[in-house]
Formats: sequence, structure tokens, C-alpha cells
Amino acid sequence: MSSHVEQSAVTVLGLGPMGRALAGAFLAAGLRTTVWNRTPGRERELAERGALSAGSPQEAVAAGPLSVVCVVNYDAAEAILRRPEVAGALAGRTVVNLSADTPARARELADWAAGRGIRYLDGAIMTPVATIGTPAAVFLHSGPEPLYREHRPVLDALGGTHTHLGEEIGRAAAYDIALLDVFWTAMAGYAHALAVAKAEGIGARELAPFAQGIGAILPPLFEQFAASAEEGGYSGEGNPITSAASSMAHIVQASEAHGIDAGVMRAAEGLARRVIGLGHGADGFVRVAEVLGRR
Repeated sequence: MSSHVEQSAVTVLGLGPMGRALAGAFLAAGLRTTVWNRTPGRERELAERGALSAGSPQEAVAAGPLSVVCVVNYDAAEAILRRPEVAGALAGRTVVNLSADTPARARELADWAAGRGIRYLDGAIMTPVATIGTPAAVFLHSGPEPLYREHRPVLDALGGTHTHLGEEIGRAAAYDIALLDVFWTAMAGYAHALAVAKAEGIGARELAPFAQGIGAILPPLFEQFAASAEEGGYSGEGNPITSAASSMAHIVQASEAHGIDAGVMRAAEGLARRVIGLGHGADGFVRVAEVLGRR
């Protein structure tokens, strides 16, 4: 499998919005691209652009040395890959799994693949569908570095930045979980903020520029808090967690006065009160991470 033609061939399993974007980027880069999806019909536009439509997953993975999997979770991925006929066709070939799930599931699937002679890399896509094939795309990878280097020229067709996080196979999924924790917690906060603002007669478009200002405050705080967490200082100079808990209580009160569920903020306030109760009231909010991590 060392010829130029074979190394320029790639299979994409899963043609949801992200899978179609991946396949489209491979096609745009001139790679021979084979596609397969459990539900027929999604490959039509890709086939019109030159993709080869496989009749079965085993036919798809046999079409080249590299198969990229992008489905909703590892249950869906394993429903494809663990079929005996598919696993047999994958022996000696490489799977790059860009589906999202937990680090534990990544390790389990890697162990299964190794036992069947399937070369396996795990990965995560950290940017939206529209970024794929552009410089804005961000991909994280983990697994054997020689295998990553071997397939990097094909993966580069997806655009953006690719970072190999190490050989421990669960690292990409661990980063994915941690970073999506930031994202979805922030999105939940923004949705709640819109509800409170609306109840107070403030339109979403009116609030948005100021919300962006709050967002701009966060990057330097992330850097500062990371250093604090690693060094174990947890300084609350300028903004102790007692002050944070007070402002959270105001949000809860204002929300519930309008009948708006404040469960998320109540949980955050509860964590702050827990830290204070443990004698860390002069520390900063990031002390919560240390308390959460206690066993």
C-alpha cells in the first residue's frame, strides 16, 4: 500500500453534516474518496463531485489504506467497525476515528482494533462544519506517532491545524471532553442570560455586544487560572470566591423572581459555598477545580 495512488485514497464512513464536510475537503484536495453511510442517499452530492459510493462498509474500507470514521458516537462507530466482515477488511489498514465519545471508549476501541491487526488513531474535531477545509479548522489526534506521521499528508487535506497530543490513545477524547465542557457550560450560561434579559425587557440583539465583551475577558483569565491551578496558589486577590458567591446569589434571585429555572447557577453557587465552607473563602473561583477533584 505504498504507491502514490493508494496513499492518495481515503474512505469516509458516516455522512452526517460533518462527515460530508470531511469527504468534500478530501475531494477538493484531489484525493480518491470513497464514501459510505448507513442511510442511503446522503452520498448523492458527493458522488456528483467524484466520490466513489460503496455498497457496503466492508467495500468502502477495502478501497484504500485509510478510513476516517465520523458518526455521532462510539456506539455508532462500533456498530460499523465491529462487523466481522468490516473488521476483516480493515486488517492491516488504518482507522482514524473522529467520532466523539469518552476517553475510556477510545481506549476500549483501540484495544479491540489492536487485537484484530487494525491500525488505529483517535481524534477530535474542535471547530464547526463550516471550518472544514479552511485554515480555521482545528483537529486533535492521539495514538502511535509514526502512524500519525504516515497519514498526516492525507489528513492535511482537511485544512486548519492538526495537533498530535501523544501516543496515549485517550488523550484526544480527553481534550475534547474538557474543551466541550467549557463550551457547553458557556452556551448554557448564555441561553440563561438571554432568558433573564428578555424577562427584564432587554432584547437578545441589545445584549449581544455586551455578552461579547464578557467573552473577551475570558482568554487571559483562562491563562491566569491555569497557572494558578497548576501551582496550587488559587489566589483570590481582587475577586475572592465570597464575592463570586454573592453575585451568583443575585442571579438566582433575579431569575427565580421571573419564574426562570436557575438550577445551573444554583449548582455553581453551591460549589462556591462548598469552597467557602472548607475555609477557602479568600481564594479565587478556580479553587473549585481542586475541590471537585478531591477523592
